[in-house]
Amino acid sequence: MNVLTKKTSARRLIRLLLTLGALTAMTVPAAAAGAVESGPDEGARQARGGGCVVAYFDLGETLVHSAADGSMRYAPGAAEHLRALRARHIPVGLITNVPSSWGATDAERAAALRKVVDEEWTDSTPFAWSDFDGRILTPRTEAERKPAPVLWERAREAAGDCRVVFQGENAEEVRTAGSLGYVAYQVAHAHRPAYLPPRLIALLAHLP
Repeated sequence: MNVLTKKTSARRLIRLLLTLGALTAMTVPAAAAGAVESGPDEGARQARGGGCVVAYFDLGETLVHSAADGSMRYAPGAAEHLRALRARHIPVGLITNVPSSWGATDAERAAALRKVVDEEWTDSTPFAWSDFDGRILTPRTEAERKPAPVLWERAREAAGDCRVVFQGENAEEVRTAGSLGYVAYQVAHAHRPAYLPPRLIALLAHLP
């Protein structure tokens, strides 16, 4: 892709995003200082033509719907959205509140979260835990619970120099993510896509 084509694609993407009227911010963060060693998927970087993007989500009422009886299933359109991102080799992660007492590490808390969700899961399609591949960020202390910025800051560090997206149902959390440099999208609004279109997420990797 030549420079002119890249610029044209970037302009087209920005126009499309503005047309959606749903982004609270479109701030591109600089490379995070002191990024953790386990960076973004190399395959995703290559698939994006040298750039990369990581799409983070809240869980409850964003990807997973909890019914009145306590059962859980995919939120409308969530399974299809994750499948579309998977097809584009876009890494996904979760930024979600769970009790800090559920474990000493993100991995332990994520395992406890999976157990809770799986026990109440009634959807015919299993939740796609393997898509998240260790990218599940949870509070280490109660003070880190969203909307405190800590989880988004940790996720951005883990993403290295990739663009970062956050999608959630809570307006305050979406605003916080936007203020921290995420492309932030509030899901499940009437008169606009339930989720940020995967094609637009993929194109974010190419923005200058």
